[in-house]
Amino acid sequence: MASPLPSSPAARAKARPVDEGERVVLLDTLRGFALCGVFMANVYLWFSGRMFQSRAELQASHENAAWFDAAINYAFGPLLGGRFITIFSFLFGLGFAVQLARAEERGASVVPVYTRRLLVMLGLGLAHLFLLFQGDIVSTYALLGFTLLLFYKRSDRTLLVGAGLLLFLSPLVIDVARNLPRWLHGPGAAEADKASFEHHLALSAQVLEAFTHGSWLDTVRSGAAYYVGDLFKALSMFLLIMIGRFLVGLWAGRRRLFHDAPQHLPFFRRLLGWSFALSIFSNGVGVLVRVLITRKLVNPDAVPWLWPLLLPVHHLAEASTAAVYVAGITLLFQRDAWRRRLLLLAPVGRMALSNYLMQSVMGVLVFYGYGLGLIGKLGSAAQMGLALALFSLQIVFSHLWLSRFRFGPVEWVTRSLTYGKAQPMRRASVAAEALA
Repeated sequence: MASPLPSSPAARAKARPVDEGERVVLLDTLRGFALCGVFMANVYLWFSGRMFQSRAELQASHENAAWFDAAINYAFGPLLGGRFITIFSFLFGLGFAVQLARAEERGASVVPVYTRRLLVMLGLGLAHLFLLFQGDIVSTYALLGFTLLLFYKRSDRTLLVGAGLLLFLSPLVIDVARNLPRWLHGPGAAEADKASFEHHLALSAQVLEAFTHGSWLDTVRSGAAYYVGDLFKALSMFLLIMIGRFLVGLWAGRRRLFHDAPQHLPFFRRLLGWSFALSIFSNGVGVLVRVLITRKLVNPDAVPWLWPLLLPVHHLAEASTAAVYVAGITLLFQRDAWRRRLLLLAPVGRMALSNYLMQSVMGVLVFYGYGLGLIGKLGSAAQMGLALALFSLQIVFSHLWLSRFRFGPVEWVTRSLTYGKAQPMRRASVAAEALA
C-alpha cells in the first residue's frame, strides 16, 4: 500500500509536475520501447491501408507476398499486434499510481489535478482523432482514466481479481451477448448481420479511397464518418480490457516494482519464465488456428463458437507476450552494458505524448495521398523498415530536445493547462548559460 502521509509543510507543497531527478528512468525506457512497437503496429495496420481491406483482398496480398513480407505477416500477430498497446495501457495505470503517491506525500487529494489532466488529454485526443488519425488512443485513455478513481482505494487483491475478470472474462461475455441472437436464429438476425457487414465494407472502401487519393479535408470527413459509424462500435469491445490493464499497472505502481526494481528481481525472473511459457502456448494456439483456416481445414463460419472460445486465449497471448517484454527489459536494465543501450529510448519515453502525436503526423505525411502517397505501395517488410527509420529520427530528436528543455512540447502544453500556469520550459543549466 502507499506510504503514510508525511506531516511536514514541505511535503504539503502545491501540486507540480515531476522534476527530472524524480523520474524513474526504467519507466521512461519502457515507454520509449512501447512507443516504438505502437508505431510499427500503426504503420502495419493503419497507415498501410491494411485496416480497410476486405478479407479477400488481404488473403490475396498474403498469397502473393515475397518470403520476407510473408515472414512479417506471420510474425506480426505473435510479436506486435496488441502487445505494445498493452504495455502502454499498463504504464498509464502505473503513472496514476505515481501521481497518487506524490499527492499523498503532499497530504493532498489526487482527484483535482488528475481530473484536470484527463480533461486536457480528452480535448487533445479528440482533436487528434477527428483531425488527423482515427486510431487515437489518447481520448480513450482520458475517458477510461476516470475509472481509476473508483479503484485507487481498493485492496491489491481487488485490483488483481478485477483485472483478471476484465482481461479474460469480459471479452467472452461481450462476444457471446453480441452473437447470441444470430446463434439462436432470432428474427432478422441474419439480415441485420449482412446489412452491418455491407455497411462496414462500404465505409472501409470510402475511407481507403479518401486516404489514398483525397485531400486532408477528405480524410477528415471520411475518417470521422468511419469512426462514428463503425470503428467506435468495434473499439467498445476492448474498453473493459483496457481498464483491466490499467488496474494491473496501478497494482504494480503501488507495489513499487519498477521504482525499486533491484529489490524485486526474483519476481521479474519468475514473471519472465511464466510469461514466456504462456506466450508460447497461447500464440501457438493462435498460429495453429490461423494455419487451419488458411488451408481451409476449418471453416470459422461453420463453427460459431470457435471465436468466443479463442478470445481468452488471444488476450492471454497479448498479456503474456507484453509481460515477457517488460520483464526482459527490466532484467536487462540491471546490467551496465544493456542499460547504456536501453537508455537511448528513455528520452523518447519522457516525451511520449509528443512523440506519439509526431508519429501520426509522420504517418499521414508519408502514406496518405496528400503526402508522399505510399499507402498500399510498400510490402510488409518495407513498412516495418520505414517505421524503424522514422522512429530512429525520433530518438535523435528527443535527445536533442531534452538536452535544452525540461518537457516535450506537447507535455509542456498539457502540464501548463493542468496546473493553471505556464511551466518553466528550459532546463536550469541552459537558462543559467543564457543569463550569463
